[in-house]
Amino acid sequence: MRKRTFLGASLATLGLAGLPGGSIAASKAARGEILWDTYGVPHVLGKDEAAVFYGFGWAQAQNHGDIVLHLYGEARGRAAEYWGPKFIESDKWVLSNGMYARAAEWVKACTPQFQKNLEAFAEGMNAYARANPGKIDPKIAVVLPVSAVDVMAHAHKLMNYIYIVSQAKTTGATEPPGSNAWAVAPSKTASGHSMLLANPHLPWPTSFFTYFEADLHGPGFHMYGATQVGLPVLRFCFNERMGFTNTVNTLVGATNYELKLSGDGYLFDGKVLPFKTETTTYKVKQADGSLKTETLVIRASVHGPVFTRPDGKTVALRVAGLDRPGGLEQYWDMGKSKSFAEFETILKRLQVSKFNIVYADKEGHIQYMDNGILPKHPSGDLAYWEGLVPGDTSATLWNEVHTYDELPKVIDPPTGWVQNTNDPPWVSTYPQVIHYKDYPPYVAPPGPESLRSQQSAHLLYDAKKISFDDFVARKLSTHTLMADRVLPDLLAAAAGDPDPEVQAAVNLLKAWDRQTVGDSKAALLFETWAAKFSPNNFTVLANYKVKWSPSAPIDTPSGIADPAKAVQMLKDAIVEMKSKYGAIDRPFGEVSRFHIDDVNLPGNGGFGNTGIFRTITWGPLKNGERTPMHGETWVSLVEFSTPIKAVGLMSYGNASQPGSPHRADQLKHLSEKTLRTLWFTRGEIEQHVEARTSL
Repeated sequence: MRKRTFLGASLATLGLAGLPGGSIAASKAARGEILWDTYGVPHVLGKDEAAVFYGFGWAQAQNHGDIVLHLYGEARGRAAEYWGPKFIESDKWVLSNGMYARAAEWVKACTPQFQKNLEAFAEGMNAYARANPGKIDPKIAVVLPVSAVDVMAHAHKLMNYIYIVSQAKTTGATEPPGSNAWAVAPSKTASGHSMLLANPHLPWPTSFFTYFEADLHGPGFHMYGATQVGLPVLRFCFNERMGFTNTVNTLVGATNYELKLSGDGYLFDGKVLPFKTETTTYKVKQADGSLKTETLVIRASVHGPVFTRPDGKTVALRVAGLDRPGGLEQYWDMGKSKSFAEFETILKRLQVSKFNIVYADKEGHIQYMDNGILPKHPSGDLAYWEGLVPGDTSATLWNEVHTYDELPKVIDPPTGWVQNTNDPPWVSTYPQVIHYKDYPPYVAPPGPESLRSQQSAHLLYDAKKISFDDFVARKLSTHTLMADRVLPDLLAAAAGDPDPEVQAAVNLLKAWDRQTVGDSKAALLFETWAAKFSPNNFTVLANYKVKWSPSAPIDTPSGIADPAKAVQMLKDAIVEMKSKYGAIDRPFGEVSRFHIDDVNLPGNGGFGNTGIFRTITWGPLKNGERTPMHGETWVSLVEFSTPIKAVGLMSYGNASQPGSPHRADQLKHLSEKTLRTLWFTRGEIEQHVEARTSL
């Protein structure tokens, strides 16, 4: 067999002989090399695992260094020390929950190889900063150098104290999730090959939710995909053989217990128990640059750390999975798995605290799993355990969690497809193969199924055989399912109204193709009316004639219960349209803009709860335009053919550092509803190299 050579060096020379046939190797560097493509995507080549982690750390520092280091400073519980009083509450949250100290123990609990990987990832960031003085904001560079513990602490905070239970949730607020995922088996595809869609939806403003695209190569593994900045592993991942993705699920992995105070203690099983207390300090940077030391008294009950809410209630927090340090390593091993049997064995570790996991592979297997570390309860439904639970009795104090076998999942269903859009697991395929009645009521709510989820199911269910081009076209759908359900009734009800403005609106809506795209002249009008018909972000179902039914979960609700009321809502929408937008027929893309830096393009896509699969949550009108708050971020669509087909997009670009050319260079694709080819093979990457970094 002829020895393959890449970019002037052989695989054997670099110890990379185990790399897949389509990959590339580094040229002269001892550790490896990063090949940066013309979209700012790093293709990291390493001689071993630690070298790949080193390169991945370097790449994150180069493209997102200011965000990542800020997040690490927050995860240390020292953000107020670095950046002032506005981070006091953040530091108190970290310190009260013992995140950083636990992260240090978690690093020690990793396998020796993964400890090396974490250390290398941190050192890659430090090395970038040393080699590029001035590229990191000096105000943020105070966090340097970073360590493996910083990496783990950030991951721990993100997974357990943002996704499982956020500071806002403990104090009485909530945060919206989002994401789409599909896996289609060979029986449902035109080519006879499995296909996978990864499509998370999270906030656009730079934060711990910002995504980063990367391509990682080492001996025996090749992973392409995305993760959230600061994480050292890919959470959305594919290779030549398999892929997996995540969506936020309804799993409740933490409990907020309302305590009954008595004297200096709290009531528990009829007795007054004292709080355990610990005193620590933190520093706060003052306006003159000096540091002021503050004292924090941390209280704990038998449940966990104790907090006082703004409404005066005293709450104790109990979080599942604090004894499970292997979430990052589980993700890494999932990406390296060589068969579905091995992948499932890794899933059974249950170290990843939350998230639906959707999987597809070259052998034809697909899976949906309602994954997470779920406490066992003797009674109560999900709404009960999401709220404030009585903390004065041991009857509500959980200590065990469910096993892998006890969690809802669908493997290789006869339907040939699985999907999830953050809804409960019951319609992960259709006709259903798992049912609410077969699980404890706190696992997930029975419904209703959101219109986005129903649209997702129909996009797969309604097709006989799906080609890859059709797969892509369905993903890009901007069709508004809610319009199908209610617009005929609205038009009929308004047909005889004598108001000429109503008739103008009727004619506009009648001609609408129900697409939410830039040149649509009716999409804004329908959205404005729909917000009145179904308030609270299009979730209230009271005005539908036919309510949502578990017996028809993807075809209800529908119709209008009170036609006269709906027509009045249309009149109100006309007034609002003229006031906000100047006319009832403003083109959707004139108002809804994809605008980052000096790139400003017509938008498309809309609110998921109106049944639009291409989800964009538009922010308030400002300076005559509105921009995305949340929605389409990373997307990849893969067909596991030979060779694989892969297309995708990072909507807001693959970098956030000031001055980077990759902050907004993908918005044109988003505006035009097109996707990029994801350059996966040696030949593809070599044709699109923008820069090289030797490691």
